[in-house]
Amino acid sequence: MNSLILLLVLLLLLMIFGALIAFVVSRRSSDVDERLEQFVGVETTLDIPDDFEETRSGPDAADRLDKLLSGRSFFEPIRSRISKADVKLRVSEYFMAMGVAGLTAAGLAYVLINHNPVVLIVAFVVGMRIPKIYINFTANKRMRTFDDQLGDTLNLWVNALRSGYSVLQALETIATELPPPVSKEFERVVQEVRLGLSMPKALDNMYHRVPSEDLDLVITAVNIQREVGGNLAEVLDTISFTIRERVRIKGEIRALTAQGRASGWIISILPIALGLLLYIINPTYVSELWVMEDPFVIPGVIPCGWLVLGFGGIMIGSGAFAISKIVDIEV
Repeated sequence: MNSLILLLVLLLLLMIFGALIAFVVSRRSSDVDERLEQFVGVETTLDIPDDFEETRSGPDAADRLDKLLSGRSFFEPIRSRISKADVKLRVSEYFMAMGVAGLTAAGLAYVLINHNPVVLIVAFVVGMRIPKIYINFTANKRMRTFDDQLGDTLNLWVNALRSGYSVLQALETIATELPPPVSKEFERVVQEVRLGLSMPKALDNMYHRVPSEDLDLVITAVNIQREVGGNLAEVLDTISFTIRERVRIKGEIRALTAQGRASGWIISILPIALGLLLYIINPTYVSELWVMEDPFVIPGVIPCGWLVLGFGGIMIGSGAFAISKIVDIEV
């Protein structure tokens, strides 16, 4: 019976993984509005002939599902988070990845740890969070890289303006001379302006993709200069000095708080790693924590081992959260 259940679980995982690959591979070109939206980042309405629908193939199921999910306010933060991470995933594919990760974790827990339904549910929930953790980690890393590059970006921008370039030509220079992610973001700004967006709107779209306080300061300076005039090169030069000093101070703070961050990771990972090691050495001894046997907190419902695991998880999470707040110093 257990072998049959395991076979069904593995078959379900393979089917979902195959469906995910099919969604990714079967991407088709969408209509003109959706293609423009990749560059402009806003909803655009174009006059399309009535017979245009008859001459092209319709969007695939992934496109329709993504459009349906993206239109809901609940899913808009997910789409925004994926955009900040610059990961080539649609909202529908993101949820597919969550399902595959959850089922994979549950299948591994079923094979390696225990057949207890509670363990499988916990493993499924933890596995579903893996794509979100990856997206958040990628977005935060991209933000830090962008902030580190912003000082050099402003230096190049100032030098281009002093050489006689216009603002748009200076942005083109940044897009071609500097490495990503800053070059990619400024390239999108140039593309949006060429497609008809105003400079303030294109810069505002970039700020939504990269919500950096330093970038907000730069965009504000550019918008004020466009409204009232002034020496933009001198203003950006002053902002560049401020940003470089802030980046230097942030680097010093990260160096001083490195020990605290390492302590947070250690106290979070060490109990879990030690528990897995003990389970590998003596699975019968450790499995007593989640078996449905005496003693019970609630007779026949919650054994004491579940209570121990729950309190342990809460204490680990509380300690990691407290340390993260201590070492997170705003500049």
